[in-house]
Formats: sequence, structure tokens, C-alpha cells
Amino acid sequence: MKSRFASFAKNEDGAVTVDFVIITAAICVLSLTVGLVITRGSTDLGNEIETSLTTQNVPATAALPAAPAD
Repeated sequence: MKSRFASFAKNEDGAVTVDFVIITAAICVLSLTVGLVITRGSTDLGNEIETSLTTQNVPATAALPAAPAD
């Protein structure tokens, strides 16, 4: 039994695959985190812009040009 365990411990087949899986998982988690941060930030900014635009007080006649004199 000891020889089988020692043989298993010395065997390095598949080590690169394990490294690749760990790095790929880390990249996926990092990508999801960045995506969530950007989504939350853009949603908050959009809400602030909406609030700013809806609370503006613009008189109805302020934007109308003067009528030309005939």
C-alpha cells in the first residue's frame, strides 16, 4: 500500500491540467466581479441622471423664440 501511495505522490501527470483549471476559474470569477461592479455603477449613474432630469424646472415659454414682426 505504501508503494502505491508513494507512486501516486511522485506522479506529476495532470498537474498542468489542475493549474489550468484553477487559473481559468480565477479569470471567470474576476470577470464576473468586474462585470457586476460596472453594471452597478452604470445603473447608479443612470438613476442619478434620471433624477436630475426629472427634477429640473423649465418654464414652458422659455424655449420659444420670439415671433417675427411683419
